[in-house]
Amino acid sequence: MNIGQAAEASGVSAKMIRYYESIGLIPKTVRTEAGYRVYSDNDVHTLRFIRRARDLGFSVEQIADLVSLWRDRERASMDVKRMALAHVDVLERKIAELQEMAGTLKHLANNCHGDGRPDCPIIEELASGETRHASSRAAPKFGLAKERLRP
Repeated sequence: MNIGQAAEASGVSAKMIRYYESIGLIPKTVRTEAGYRVYSDNDVHTLRFIRRARDLGFSVEQIADLVSLWRDRERASMDVKRMALAHVDVLERKIAELQEMAGTLKHLANNCHGDGRPDCPIIEELASGETRHASSRAAPKFGLAKERLRP
């Protein structure tokens, strides 16, 4: 099947398929004499695996490890479980940070009159760079929290 058909069958865009091939996440495909890529059912199965892993928030590097483990019939399931649980920890930290940011913004919005006057605690807090969570605990600065959220 061609790249468009593989994209449709796997749920991965043609652009991402080419990218995954370029970084070695999937093997280079067979090409026709005209230079068109030809994908097998096995390639599509691998692309679906990758898509599901991406949907769960794994990074490309983690997915490469997962694909390698998937292909290794001698693997220990504890290796896969360890990766999954480590990823759960990362996701739970991100959730906590997002909830804290949401709490800070709710607190600021609750203290904003939302009228025609220019006074706005939201803008004042953003300009000062020192936000406080509703519980008076120091919340992460917006830029730093964003940096920590990256996998």
